[in-house]
Amino acid sequence: MIPVAEARARILATLKPVPAETVALSEAWNRVLAADVVARRTQPPADVSAMDGWAVRAADAVVGARLRRIGTAPAGHPFTGRIGPGETVRLFTGSVVPDGADAIVIQEDARDLGEAMEVTEAAVAGRHVRPAGQDFSAGDVLLRAGRRLTARDIGLAASGDHPWLTVHRRPRVAILATGDEIALPGEPVPPGGIVSSNAHALAALVRSAGAEPTVLPVASDDLHAMAEAADRAAGFDLLLTTGGASVGEHDLVQAGLAARGMQLDFWKIAMRPGKPLMHGRLGPLPMLGLPGNPVSALVCAMLFALPALAMLAGEDARGPKVDEAVLGAPVKENDRREDYLRADFADGVVTPHSRQDSSMLATLARSDALIIRPPLAPAAEAGTKVPVIRLAQYGV
Repeated sequence: MIPVAEARARILATLKPVPAETVALSEAWNRVLAADVVARRTQPPADVSAMDGWAVRAADAVVGARLRRIGTAPAGHPFTGRIGPGETVRLFTGSVVPDGADAIVIQEDARDLGEAMEVTEAAVAGRHVRPAGQDFSAGDVLLRAGRRLTARDIGLAASGDHPWLTVHRRPRVAILATGDEIALPGEPVPPGGIVSSNAHALAALVRSAGAEPTVLPVASDDLHAMAEAADRAAGFDLLLTTGGASVGEHDLVQAGLAARGMQLDFWKIAMRPGKPLMHGRLGPLPMLGLPGNPVSALVCAMLFALPALAMLAGEDARGPKVDEAVLGAPVKENDRREDYLRADFADGVVTPHSRQDSSMLATLARSDALIIRPPLAPAAEAGTKVPVIRLAQYGV
């Protein structure tokens, strides 16, 4: 068995980003940039008013001064003349500040007299003026390659005058559930069988990572069926299997994929839940064989599949963000496997659930965090600080 960190490093070392494509700005959310986004214009392109008010020369705008109104300039309709001594132009938020003006008297600090304006609060040079380039200038790098685009980033790219962006293609992921005993939701369940939750949970997790999942038909416990499933996965960027990765005589994923030339890297990790995790390649196709127990499958997917998808998408791939919390209940000493305990989290206190069986998906669904127990960790009392993974970071 190999440690969790080593397994993740070995998986990531075999991957590289998928190719780039150009997409409309409206389709770029949650995609990863494949090229820097450079501003094509300056923002704002000219000095503009930050408030509704009057453009003035600060030297003229003393309390009681009456300035002659020589024009009005709504946003998008700049005043083409120049403000001279004793003159003013009515402006609005976003209006271009006319030549000759160096301040704005906001409308609350002035009295509109029709053909003139009376100052009731003295102006200060530069006040309420947004200078050209305050946000960014043409040629500035707005967004760096490798960044996953948020709604804020989309707005910034739009401000920089980019209708199209170069991003990495969404990774395509084939998801294969295996086992004679399972049926997909809504299908007839065989005698002694169960409804498969793993394929749909994994598809949702893959989709949350910005990738495109395809759930393949369930593969029975048969070498020929496994080989046929491998053929259906050709052309994808990653194959996720679930079930059949252990060592029982009906756990045939390894043997079935080997019949199609799979090169195995490893298949045991020193962790709980999730010891029987398989990693290898089917020619150019990387594969992760996840355990069949639903909690094990999802925990392993969060720890290993999500970093792999980040790498494929062109993002900086790393392990989960680990926080620190205080134990709300004691935990016993750990053995040689790294343990991930399902737990509640509230106000900085993390309390493990009393039952941790890897088949209990309802317990995971109610959990807020995973408590990380390193190999051979001693028993810990309530109040002890422990590392935790907040599940909210995965959107699960």
